[in-house]
Amino acid sequence: MSAEHPHHSPYRLCVAPMMAYTDRHCRVLHRLVAPSARLYTEMASTDALLHGATRALQFSPVEHPVALQLGGNDPRDLAEAARRAEAAGFDEVNLNVGCPSERVQKGAIGACLMREPQRVAAAIAAMRDAVFIPVTVKCRLGVQDRANEVHQDADDYGLLRDFVGQVANAGAQVFIVHARKAVLSGLTPAQNRSVPPLRPDLVERLKQAHNQLTMVVNGGIGDTQTARDHLRWADGVMIGRSAYHNPQWLSALNATLFSHHAFSADEALAAYLPYVEQELRKGTPLHAMARHLQTLFNGRSGARRFRRYLAEHDRSHNAGVETLLKAAELVADRPLERNAA
Repeated sequence: MSAEHPHHSPYRLCVAPMMAYTDRHCRVLHRLVAPSARLYTEMASTDALLHGATRALQFSPVEHPVALQLGGNDPRDLAEAARRAEAAGFDEVNLNVGCPSERVQKGAIGACLMREPQRVAAAIAAMRDAVFIPVTVKCRLGVQDRANEVHQDADDYGLLRDFVGQVANAGAQVFIVHARKAVLSGLTPAQNRSVPPLRPDLVERLKQAHNQLTMVVNGGIGDTQTARDHLRWADGVMIGRSAYHNPQWLSALNATLFSHHAFSADEALAAYLPYVEQELRKGTPLHAMARHLQTLFNGRSGARRFRRYLAEHDRSHNAGVETLLKAAELVADRPLERNAA
């Protein structure tokens, strides 16, 4: 697929699910700066969701299209969680079989499930039977127990190809593949985002072998050219921490891929203010929303002053929109207007 193809996949640009980052306030900001991106929630475990943790089902109507990512291994529980996601209005439910954290592994969910393709296939089949919205999978190239293990690439690819084939036969049509293996012990989650090396070429081979499937590549995409290069063969790219730490670049990428307007930091903040005011009236503390703005002005003179002001004032009992405006004055050439477009 060419990066210039006029008929875009709905998965052409995705913002990754990131624990402790992509909450509903973060997703609203990302929607404002990237109108065509597909958004994903933090992973919600079926245990928590089915036992009263309804916060994971909350989102703003402006977020569409937005997917709920689930972590679980029991087909019946996943089917029920998918029903609740659909009833809540989500556009997609995504099964996480790529998270390598030890905490997640203790629940026998996440990346360790790549060693149980039959269980994953059963889960996908149950979820597909339960809902009408798309049921998708986010996985890795494979798993290994320790970072210093060495495997033959051919063996790795064959296992990945067979895993995807088996799960696709159960009804999954969209696979988001983090283009590196998951190491199950000896590495922190942060280290698992840089070790082992990225192998997007294996995802490309996977797309060639399963051309009828929608294949989205994830991992290490931090510049526009890399994204465009991947889109010459992939149906989509998923951006993680680069989107979070540089929302202006996310906006520029969205503009490049969809011929949209790229938001400046000032415009993004101005667009976010009505949402902040609305949430403040509901009792949401400013810090819950302002924390996602810390990187908004990166690269601009005064960005450090902006971050420091927010850190010192966004938890005050009377913190509100004026707090954001005063912080922005430390960066902008002129005071940010409340009604700026």
